[in-house]
Amino acid sequence: MIATTPFSHAARPMVLKSLCLAALLGVAMVPAPGHAETGLSTLIERFTGATEAPSISHSNGRIEAQTVDVATKYAGRIDSIAVSEGDLVAAGDVIAQMETRDTQAKLNGAKAAVLRARASKTLAEATLMQAESALSVAQTTYERTLKLRDSGTAPQSALDDVTNALNSAKAAVAMAKAQIEDADALIAASEADVEQVQIALDDLTITAPLRGRVLYRLHEPGEVLAAGYPVVTLLDLTNVYMNIYLPASVVGQLTLNDEARLVLDPIPDLVVPARVSFISPQSQFTPKNVETEQQREELVFRVKLAVPRDLLERYEAQIKTGVRGIGFVRTAPDAAWPDDLQVKLPE
Repeated sequence: MIATTPFSHAARPMVLKSLCLAALLGVAMVPAPGHAETGLSTLIERFTGATEAPSISHSNGRIEAQTVDVATKYAGRIDSIAVSEGDLVAAGDVIAQMETRDTQAKLNGAKAAVLRARASKTLAEATLMQAESALSVAQTTYERTLKLRDSGTAPQSALDDVTNALNSAKAAVAMAKAQIEDADALIAASEADVEQVQIALDDLTITAPLRGRVLYRLHEPGEVLAAGYPVVTLLDLTNVYMNIYLPASVVGQLTLNDEARLVLDPIPDLVVPARVSFISPQSQFTPKNVETEQQREELVFRVKLAVPRDLLERYEAQIKTGVRGIGFVRTAPDAAWPDDLQVKLPE
């Protein structure tokens, strides 16, 4: 089973780890101590003044990603877990294996029921052949007795007896045909039971619903889980974004799919392209982890800046978690991005 909502289980940390493109440059390109802070400070000072780029607004935030809980559909004991935290998995890869002995026994019983139903049909078919043979004899005897009665050789009572025998033979044939139909229905029901149990058996092998990275390994082999309880949490590497918070004066000039830029704390010399994928229709106070206490008193709107999927695919192996940065948007869509915010990615 698969859930595609942000994780909410109390057992995991309340703070969602977020994805980012930090470390895309490798060790050789990591800025020296103090350089990142200086670079970001200079950049913020430039756009805070609003003199050189009046159409640019910014807010700090962190890169996040959609999480997916990979859960067991049925209650049972974990037999094995094939992944560890941090592993990259593809859609369809085995995540965990639940214990299958009970379900395998049910499958064997369902298959035996199919064999029994087919044997019942074979018996019904043999009964039909026997009944049809008896009907043929009864029909011949009736026709002969009818001729003898018409010629005056046989009494009416003899004709009555063969008539009753003919009707009984016809009833036996009808009953045999009904038994065959009943056997066919029983076979279909038994085969459906086999399919249902086989599906349950397959579901006991828990697989990844999408390509992603294991964020949390929530349980270990030997533990017994209730139905629907998650085994691991995956980060969807195709859904990476940053939430920033902007005042109404800025949000009112934004539209969905507008271009945006992201600058991350560890790599301020790089500029990551993004697009506005969501604008909250409701205002809120700025979250406590954003900006200063004075700025948190202001009402703002949440704006979601999504990183393009093709870019995420290019740097999939380097995607990390837990880095903050600055998100930039344009209040004038036709305005050119300044040189400091031109897209710049590692070679």
